[in-house]
Amino acid sequence: QIPRDPTQRWLRELAAMSQQLQQVHPNVLAKILKQRTLYQNEEIVVIDKPYGLPVHGGPGIKNCIADVLPILAKMLENMKAEPLHLCHRLDKETTGVMVLARSKEAAEKIRLLFKTRQVEKIYWAIVLGDPDPVEGVVEIPIVEKEVKSHQSHYKMTLAPRYRVCPEDGRVLKARGDRHAERAVTRYHRLAAASACSLLQLQPITGVKHQIRVHLAYGLGCPILGDHKYSHWSKLAPQKLPELTLRRLKLEQSKTRHLPLHLHAHRLCLPLGQPLDFVCKLPLFFQKTLRKLELDIPKD
Repeated sequence: QIPRDPTQRWLRELAAMSQQLQQVHPNVLAKILKQRTLYQNEEIVVIDKPYGLPVHGGPGIKNCIADVLPILAKMLENMKAEPLHLCHRLDKETTGVMVLARSKEAAEKIRLLFKTRQVEKIYWAIVLGDPDPVEGVVEIPIVEKEVKSHQSHYKMTLAPRYRVCPEDGRVLKARGDRHAERAVTRYHRLAAASACSLLQLQPITGVKHQIRVHLAYGLGCPILGDHKYSHWSKLAPQKLPELTLRRLKLEQSKTRHLPLHLHAHRLCLPLGQPLDFVCKLPLFFQKTLRKLELDIPKD
């Protein structure tokens, strides 16, 4: 049944697209990724990762990028090409620039560049609310914890090294969690409207779900469509402000269909000379910006 409402139809199409990517033949998926190739040379292949496609396999995942790397290599080069290699990961719902390597040696070299923080990564995200201050650095360690609720699950969360004393406002050193990883994210507001903001983000470190956790729990501005990190103790659809719902022409009961609005916009790779890759926003992201009247900055 096709919904009459254009917003509902658009959200349904996005969900269907994600399911479709899980059902197509691996050859078809490799062909889709080939069409989304932004750049290639003898060492690397850069793709524009589509929404809803996981990088790695797992329970309930039929298709992922890792599984089609041998087919994609043959399509891009020739039948004798060795499989492409993953150099970094993006979340299933994140779109944008992704680098693959043509050889094991190139992959190791690029992984080391990521590890030693020589790769500049710029993300764009639509978030709820307005960060205060409008630009700055979030530097709070992150750790994975079990959320004990009627539906127990695991989430990444903040493990601050300092706390404010409620009695006199003094800053005290907190007991650190030895499993916590250092996490640093720079952010800068590009636009604000409709109780939302468009942020430019630069993760300095690469901890799992870092941007999502720093924005939701560090700044109190969860990413639009991030149902996992909009609450702590429950798994529930994100609650949106009235103005945002009105602009999106959406009912609160339908917000569970909203996709995560996080896009890997730019990546600068120092391989010999610096290689700079920019990936334009996916259509659903552009549509949301227009509906929320958030001005798209000119590159």
